[in-house]
Amino acid sequence: MTDSLCRPAQGAGTSGADTAQADAVLIAASLDDPERFAVLFDRHAPTIHRYVARRLGRDVADDVTAETFLTAFRIRARYDSGRAGVRPWPYGIAAKLISRHRREEAKALKVLARTGRDPVAETWTDSADDRVTAQAASRPLAKALAKLSEGDRHALLLFAWADFTYQEIAEALDIPVGTVRSRLNRARTKLRTATGAHSPFSDSSASNQPIEPHVPEGDLA
Repeated sequence: MTDSLCRPAQGAGTSGADTAQADAVLIAASLDDPERFAVLFDRHAPTIHRYVARRLGRDVADDVTAETFLTAFRIRARYDSGRAGVRPWPYGIAAKLISRHRREEAKALKVLARTGRDPVAETWTDSADDRVTAQAASRPLAKALAKLSEGDRHALLLFAWADFTYQEIAEALDIPVGTVRSRLNRARTKLRTATGAHSPFSDSSASNQPIEPHVPEGDLA
């Protein structure tokens, strides 16, 4: 769950303007030809699945990813084509679904903080050595993350793990950019206080590369 607590390098996993425009065209086209929506699923489901798996584990991620895109398909007529990009839209849906599992997420973080064993990472990290190394460093962070409010944790992990900009986080969570800034500042302050060190979630950590979870493409629901 907390194997990588730094933000990916800028550009990792982000969609360019051309892709964003193509996504919007696909959504519009799918209103008349529903099968076109499958392209959007193929393009974005792997990253959604990976993000959810890092928070809740692979098994839950299968269900959440499937429900995210089923919901997106059902409400696609309401998609605002004036958005700068499509990516925050499915992440926003996923965030609401993740909230249904907030107790499980908090429980897993507390287990890691108390014992050093990450029940979430064990579902997608193949190497035992990787798990031990990551868990030894992340126990204080796990404890701090568990104490964050749900809204602060959503904002922080979208920034750190989904490589979202403040504007993208605002669109995903349907909150003002100023609120995003406040949530991130509050969360970083709490993490620095808890760990006694510089927060690995700060903007200056962008040069650090995270350990990516191993999620086989065929595992998507």
